[in-house]
Amino acid sequence: MSDPLLVWRDEFPILRDCTYLVSNSLGAMPRAVYDSLRAYADTWAALGVSAWGRSHGDGPTWWDLNGAVGDKIAPLMGAPAGTVLVHQNASIANSILFSALDFSDTRRNKVVITDMDFPSDVYVLRRWLPDHMQIHTVRTRDGIGIDPDDLLDAIDERTRLVSISHVLFRSAYVLPAQEIVAKAHAVGAQVVLNGYHSVGIIPVDVTGDQVDFYIGGTLKWLCGGPGGVFLYARPDLLPTLTPKVTGWFAHQQPFAFDLEHLVLRDDAYRLMNGTPGIASLYAIQPGVDIIAQVGVDAIRAKSLRQTTLLIELAQQKGYEVNSPLDPERRGGTVTVNPPHAYEISRELLARKSLIDYREQAGIRVSPHFYNSDDEVRAVIDTIADILDSGAWQQHAGGRVFVT
Repeated sequence: MSDPLLVWRDEFPILRDCTYLVSNSLGAMPRAVYDSLRAYADTWAALGVSAWGRSHGDGPTWWDLNGAVGDKIAPLMGAPAGTVLVHQNASIANSILFSALDFSDTRRNKVVITDMDFPSDVYVLRRWLPDHMQIHTVRTRDGIGIDPDDLLDAIDERTRLVSISHVLFRSAYVLPAQEIVAKAHAVGAQVVLNGYHSVGIIPVDVTGDQVDFYIGGTLKWLCGGPGGVFLYARPDLLPTLTPKVTGWFAHQQPFAFDLEHLVLRDDAYRLMNGTPGIASLYAIQPGVDIIAQVGVDAIRAKSLRQTTLLIELAQQKGYEVNSPLDPERRGGTVTVNPPHAYEISRELLARKSLIDYREQAGIRVSPHFYNSDDEVRAVIDTIADILDSGAWQQHAGGRVFVT
């Protein structure tokens, strides 16, 4: 069967040298990043400090670059222009948001999370909550997903905030965002969704689902590399937000250099802080541009087909699958847990089959639009060969979790 999306393979140099099935961790780098970063260097070299107010060519000035990149990301998550800005990492973006929320109502002292959320998000949340706030953790029943009814039942009139992952990082289980937001709004609560494992691989519509806040990253499915975390806040909520983590980019008149009065902007820049990392804003764009051209609907259709194939092949070998079998509940990753999964994962890396491993889950295999069906078949065959040959045994002993 012909696969029209494979025409994009030549845009990703690493695909020539290995089987790259780890886009859930770091998307393959587009070759256009070389040109993009060269444009950054050329601008800096040619304009120096003037680059803040003058463009080199047809692009935006450095001062306007964050909003311009945010406007490229916004359509991929169903957000309007002017509502998405970029930060250095999720901990910073979460800190800005959590510091801006009002937790003063002691009658609403409950925050709902799950035990399948990414730990860093929870670390930051706990640091920002006042002492009177209580965290309610909804726990998985099967180690793969969160029962939607358990989550919805936990959201009640005491709830101030629901802070959860849209797609769970270990298993790629997709939580029902629309239902969660609807229940939260019905009881007067707000929702922040972590979308690191969603935007670029599944359709996301923050406007249609009336999501309050959404934080995601470019380094995985958007092929944008590190240093690109995007923060969306529903526009009508901006006036209610007073961030403690802030900086001069959030000031209405930043060049007034007024030490006494911080007058926050009315738009999305209200949630900015200090000077952004300009180099990463250049590096982000080629991947985002490609995803926009390919289209998330086409990516999702191929992803469902290839993850279904992965599951079928793994089950034929008798390997445990720790990802949802229901395609509607499955993101872009299949977590396979054969015997000696950690040791197998090390040998796969040695053989240039790039995957990753997570404790309490297994080997995460994540085909993207640029992967072929033959690569999907090959990774399961290679796992079988590593088991049958005993090659996994050379990796027995100490564990290292860097891939």
